[in-house]
Amino acid sequence: MPEPGQRVTGNVSASRWRALRATKSVEQSLRDTDEPDTRLRKDLTAWDLTIFGVAVVVGAGIFTLTAQTAGAVAGPSVSLAFVFAAIACGLTALCYAEFASTVPVAGSAYTFSYATFGELIAWIIGWDLILELALAVSVVAKGWSQYLGNVMGSHSPVAQFGSVSFDWGSVLLIAVLTVLLAIGTKVSSRVSAVAVAIKLAVIAVVVVVGLYYFKASNLKPFIPPPQSASGGSGVHRTLFELLTGSSGSNFGWYGLLAAASLVFFAFIGFDVVATAAEETKNPQRNVPRGILGSLAIVTVLYVVVSLVLTGMVPYTDLSGKDATLATAFAVHGVTWAKNLISIGALAGLTTVVMVLFLGQTRVLYAMARDGLLPRALAHTGSKGTPVRITVIVGVVCAVLAGFVQFGTLEEMVNIGTLFAFVLVSVGVLILRRTRPDLPRGFRVPLVPLVPILAVLACAWLMLNLSVETWLRFVIWMIVGFGLYFTYGVRHSLLRKGSRD
Repeated sequence: MPEPGQRVTGNVSASRWRALRATKSVEQSLRDTDEPDTRLRKDLTAWDLTIFGVAVVVGAGIFTLTAQTAGAVAGPSVSLAFVFAAIACGLTALCYAEFASTVPVAGSAYTFSYATFGELIAWIIGWDLILELALAVSVVAKGWSQYLGNVMGSHSPVAQFGSVSFDWGSVLLIAVLTVLLAIGTKVSSRVSAVAVAIKLAVIAVVVVVGLYYFKASNLKPFIPPPQSASGGSGVHRTLFELLTGSSGSNFGWYGLLAAASLVFFAFIGFDVVATAAEETKNPQRNVPRGILGSLAIVTVLYVVVSLVLTGMVPYTDLSGKDATLATAFAVHGVTWAKNLISIGALAGLTTVVMVLFLGQTRVLYAMARDGLLPRALAHTGSKGTPVRITVIVGVVCAVLAGFVQFGTLEEMVNIGTLFAFVLVSVGVLILRRTRPDLPRGFRVPLVPLVPILAVLACAWLMLNLSVETWLRFVIWMIVGFGLYFTYGVRHSLLRKGSRD
């Protein structure tokens, strides 16, 4: 007898289209977590997950993005932009919390999609997450290396071999984190907790010292009058500008909404917490607490820092493209703040890379366990961690970070994340309809309103990405389709009707 919710059970006579829509039942996903050869160790608590969430969301962005957005786009109202972005992000976080408490299995959006949309869409979102997380690890590691150079003074962590540049700083970071993650997730959580404590201490010092120079008059006008902004041209224009023929403006209410789109990306990463659901004690309770708790903490941090920053100096003093929190302190002659902020950024980016790295390995692990990638990669052994995948991801990301100059490729992280957000939000609606019987440790309130609002918010943000980013995303997906139909279709354990 087929299990509840399992539409296809390996029937070789099923039509091709129906096979592509085959869903993996929640019950089967949960049983897979008990396989001895691929079992993950359950060590994490709600506190560990909250630390992971804060670790991955609070990075260098709080020291740079806040100042640049205030100076060029929103003025003092950047703090309100963070609130708007947090609301949009919170809508999606609620959907992730329900899914993670219902299907506490590694893989996050990939696993959720397999249970709702079917195997083909699950592969698409898994392939999308590979792009998002691998690029994010490499890009943020390069940012870490730049801050390392600031701390080292005249010594740059980049070596030149003829025409080839080698960023040894980013490679060193990835190598150390590869070892930590291979040893165990609990050890990684403890290291992450120390780094989070350091960066929160730095932020606290910045806020306390900044309050000494705070003037309420600098917050006026809170929403500066609008100014016309020249958009990009050709493929560098946003998709919204291409479709509407319009050009945006800085400041004013339009600038405030545009700023919300920009600072939204400062929140990206909370979804990675869901990838650790399978390694969590009592995931039905602890995963939602970790996701929503970390989001609440970082929202308060962003709003407080942005208010202090724009109260320290007029927003016009932050108009340069290289503006950071240190810029506001330099105006008041507090030159030591630059080194302190660099130390905070180093600690912040260390944890960002670690948690993104963890998310990447768990998505690949889930896909390998299902046979869509070589199943040997899902082996965990006595350590209870997918060491093989961890080493492979470490090598690939080290090569990318060490030798590749990313430029506009960084936007690919954003489109990959938002695409995953949309599918998870829609998936909540589908699973509520197809499997109302499933026990849910957390339930999204006001369904279907909240998931629909989450989809609309993410769609708006995707429209504000460049046409160039969309074209690259399409090309990446075409490559993914090719790999699925040449390998995944042939080796899928769901299609073969077996779990060997």
